Amino acid sequence: MSTTPTTDALAQEFVMFSVEAGVLRFGDFTTKAGRKSPYFFNTGLFDDGAKLMRLGEFYARRLIASGLEFDMLFGPAYKGITLAAAVAIGLAKEGRSVPYAYNRKEAKDHGEGGTLVGAQVRGRVLIIDDVITDGASKREAADMIRAAGATPVGVAITMDRQERASDDPANRRSGVQYVEQELGLRVVSIATLADLMALLQTTGDAALAANLERVAAYRARYGIDA
Repeated sequence: MSTTPTTDALAQEFVMFSVEAGVLRFGDFTTKAGRKSPYFFNTGLFDDGAKLMRLGEFYARRLIASGLEFDMLFGPAYKGITLAAAVAIGLAKEGRSVPYAYNRKEAKDHGEGGTLVGAQVRGRVLIIDDVITDGASKREAADMIRAAGATPVGVAITMDRQERASDDPANRRSGVQYVEQELGLRVVSIATLADLMALLQTTGDAALAANLERVAAYRARYGIDA
């Protein structure tokens, strides 16, 4: 499974940035799966130019470090559209300009028509999104890419929550593991839950460190086995 080492300086920098930007918050939240979570990561709160620019830079630095080879980016509607644009800009700042495309939720019957917008989808395509919950939307994106005659090679996300996608005791995989094992796509995350916990363990901020016990308990209950 592709996870970011907890000693990774880039991951630690990103987690701290997310906290300072108000994107990573602590409290009482309900996840999409209906679980009560002590933290919430909301990429929709990268909501101004400066935050979005830095986010794109973090994606770019992680992707370059990963060694994953790709020819273009694809952003699934809706969040992935903005994220793919930000990543394309971040990569250009690192000296690598790549094309990107995205899809519409509804097909357009005038103008250029169709559901795909942007550069022609071809070659090795990297899907850009914020998180992976159960992997279903990534399968849809991969199918669209293949239908266009291209090859999906991976998915880049912000935070890997490293938790099981289902409460079924017979299925202990996370959405990330599903995407890697069943869809055959490499997942590259800027940071993981392990990185978040490492920050909480080492921070000198007492208020921030106070969240460690609850986050650790959540991980013990819902975390993946490996």
